[in-house]
Amino acid sequence: MKGIMIQGTSSDAGKSFLATIFCRLLSKEGVKVAPFKSQNMSNNSYVTRDGFEIGRAQGIQAEAANTEASPYMNPILLKPTSQQSSEVILFGRPLATLSGMAYRETFYEKGLDAIQMALGKLRETYQAVVIEGAGSPVEINLKKRELVNMKVAELADVPVLLVSDIERGGVFASIVGTLELMDPLERARVKGLLINKFRGDIRLFEDGVAWLEKRTGLPVLGVIPFMESHMIEAEDSLSLNGRFMSQPGKALDIAIIKLPYISNYTDFEPLLFEDDVSVRWVDSGDSLDNPDCVIIPGTKSTIHDLRQLKQLGLDYAIRNYYHNGGRILGVCGGYQMLCAELVDEHGTDTGLPGSVEDGLSLIPARTMFSREKTTVRTKGEFHNTNDREPIPVQGYEIHLGYSEWKDEPSGKAFLRLEGGNAEGYYSENGRLIGTYIHHLFHNDEWRTFWLNQLRRKKQLPEQQAVSSGDKRSTRFDSVAEEIRPHLQWEKIKTIMEEWSPKT
Repeated sequence: MKGIMIQGTSSDAGKSFLATIFCRLLSKEGVKVAPFKSQNMSNNSYVTRDGFEIGRAQGIQAEAANTEASPYMNPILLKPTSQQSSEVILFGRPLATLSGMAYRETFYEKGLDAIQMALGKLRETYQAVVIEGAGSPVEINLKKRELVNMKVAELADVPVLLVSDIERGGVFASIVGTLELMDPLERARVKGLLINKFRGDIRLFEDGVAWLEKRTGLPVLGVIPFMESHMIEAEDSLSLNGRFMSQPGKALDIAIIKLPYISNYTDFEPLLFEDDVSVRWVDSGDSLDNPDCVIIPGTKSTIHDLRQLKQLGLDYAIRNYYHNGGRILGVCGGYQMLCAELVDEHGTDTGLPGSVEDGLSLIPARTMFSREKTTVRTKGEFHNTNDREPIPVQGYEIHLGYSEWKDEPSGKAFLRLEGGNAEGYYSENGRLIGTYIHHLFHNDEWRTFWLNQLRRKKQLPEQQAVSSGDKRSTRFDSVAEEIRPHLQWEKIKTIMEEWSPKT
């Protein structure tokens, strides 16, 4: 199996984006290609068709590669639950929650075995692999037992391209410094450089390219322009701030509560395809204002983030907004926060068995955290359409626990699932919605129905459905074709084809 690994001089340098583009370009040329990231640290996850949980970036890269996502594409997923601990997902299933030190001391050999097994499985099916690194490959305090950069390139036996983000400044120092900190064998594996997020006239950087090539002895295989809105989902938390920003002049204002341990914020990216919708983050009561809807997203640490809302005064602001006629939609952890009470009997959410926390008390239910996590793809129908036919909805669930009615509910179920089970909460013609279903807004018909409710309230014209799925596939193609002229793509493929440890 041929391959290439994209490493970066820092986080958010463009590794995920370029890996996605490489997967698409290779797939369009008829290569059966798989994405791979050995160890992913992210609360933004993806559920495969078989119900395994992997990093969202590798799920999206699999879509770009026109293949089915698999836990072998991301054998280790770390989901932070606090500043010092993470839930360890191994081959798509929860293994344990470990501190950083415990993980480093006890998991290394098991991690190496998992990576080798995953690469072996991919070799059985695919012709090529595009591997994404993490952070920087020369974090001196981590290199000795790292599981995601040069060790993985060695295990997969692939060449490396090093990408750096020029927009943040210091591109020359970051590239040269990174290479200088590599040992000779690592340095010999790097076969080219990529410059990402370049603004302006490329001719102004020709001297920079020449200097880098002379100083490092490596070819600059691409200078990728800054793309204002490429609409390919980002993975790194550093990209969060720029993802959803208020856009004055747009008719609808959607406010998303920015939780400390937010998960699956890409649930809401289809809203960015809507021409009249502005989506913005809110992290304080003062900044909430009076949007057309407040969304409380999922979180890896529900009670912790609920307590943070209370400290910031956002709990009061959200309740006040709702009691004054506002609309709220809670997804997964956000749904749990809207309940009257949250009970962590086993300590699976907080780490402290027996923890109990008052919720926002807008939904008359109690959330009970359980020992086992639910990870499943889900299909159902939305029946609350008055005179319309039910709307099909599909997505996936990733959550601990369940929410049960504490009192007789004034609302009704949000969805009726396949098999007949009720899901979620829906009241006052959708003014309050709670659901465990991620990917909800990727359902074009439901998203359009929901947005048209907001439009009617403001006496705005209703809109036709925008196909976010078609747009994403088309966007993969258009961005790949836009990037390709800025890459020395034939040279990159030659590096993949001709690589051997002695080259």
